[in-house]
Amino acid sequence: MSAASVTEPSAPQALPRAFWALWVCQLVNRLGSFVQPFLVLYLTQDRHLSAGTAGAVAASVGAGSVVSQVAGGWLADRVGRRATMLLCFFGTAVALILLGSARSMPMIWATAFGVGLLGDLFRAAVSATVADLLQPAERVRAYGLLFWAINLGFSISTVSAGVLASIGYGLLFWLNAATSVIAGIVIWTMVPESRPQLDEGAKRRPLLPVVLRDRIFLTMVLIQVGYATIYFQGYSTLPLAMAHDGLPTSWYGTVMALNGVVIVLLQPLVVKRLAKYDRPRLMAVSMLIVGLGFGIGAVVHEWWGYALSVVVWTIGEIGFAAVIGAVFADVAPIDLRGGYLGTAGMAFGLGAVIGPLAGTNSLEAFGATATWIGVAVLGVVIFIGQYALSPAIQVRTAENAATA
Repeated sequence: MSAASVTEPSAPQALPRAFWALWVCQLVNRLGSFVQPFLVLYLTQDRHLSAGTAGAVAASVGAGSVVSQVAGGWLADRVGRRATMLLCFFGTAVALILLGSARSMPMIWATAFGVGLLGDLFRAAVSATVADLLQPAERVRAYGLLFWAINLGFSISTVSAGVLASIGYGLLFWLNAATSVIAGIVIWTMVPESRPQLDEGAKRRPLLPVVLRDRIFLTMVLIQVGYATIYFQGYSTLPLAMAHDGLPTSWYGTVMALNGVVIVLLQPLVVKRLAKYDRPRLMAVSMLIVGLGFGIGAVVHEWWGYALSVVVWTIGEIGFAAVIGAVFADVAPIDLRGGYLGTAGMAFGLGAVIGPLAGTNSLEAFGATATWIGVAVLGVVIFIGQYALSPAIQVRTAENAATA
């Protein structure tokens, strides 16, 4: 198997033009992420749906996103990274406009699912393109920079979306669609196809049989579900726990804003340093920090205690986000890189479903202290699992590097 001809960086610290195009694409795409954070408000206030119905429609976006992860990875391997990203961005623009103009419930359901399905197709394709373009030693820095661009764009969009929504919700859909089109144009004009080419006469292997035999990867996926289960407590259990402590909703918004602030300020300073560490073990330690960070909630009841908790688990999130893409890219077979990364993304989506259900029900049944202790224990468990798996990951990484 031979790799596609791509531009190699001329020096260890130089990243190719195509990567920076992906960085701009991620930033623009997140700058325009207006619709999803305000979808429930739009449906209840503008379309006059009940809160339950609006929540179910929002869940259909999430369901589409889960399917999208695997579909995007499969398409990235079968039809190409570039084509998958173009389908994502131009298709999402159409789906957003249709959702904003939908009046009947069947149309709202269908277009909401379409937004989720098309909107996340690019994730595995972008991650696979970075792995195609860059040598393994450069990937941590590259994925860290993409993570920073995503959070910078999202931080700006959440603030500006509130102002735009006061003018009219329809404007959110059109501007979100416009930024999606701009992102697609960036891909069209600046990002070449990077999918590795098979040797002459070779057939591309089906994804599922290979994945089901890959115990290392399946264990990593299981650990990923556990991590996502912990992470999404910040968007489900945390606001309820703060409310139970008598803190107003505004304090939750302020505390969670620290997450974006810490990432935007700290990520550029540490990303080069993180690249020097052993990736699988750094991922294990990062997940432990996230779990223990949430565990602080067991002993705090004031806003500053929760703020400390957010800062701690955000530090862990930075380390995790910087290496997770590189670790999965390292263990993936070259011909199935997109599918592997898409499956990893689907695992995170499953955690996004399991986490809120487990956390909120535990909070109701056992109380906040027991819930946060349970979250911390889960963090210790996945740390042990990931740390124990690290030698096998290193062996697989070396084998893939030798045959690339």
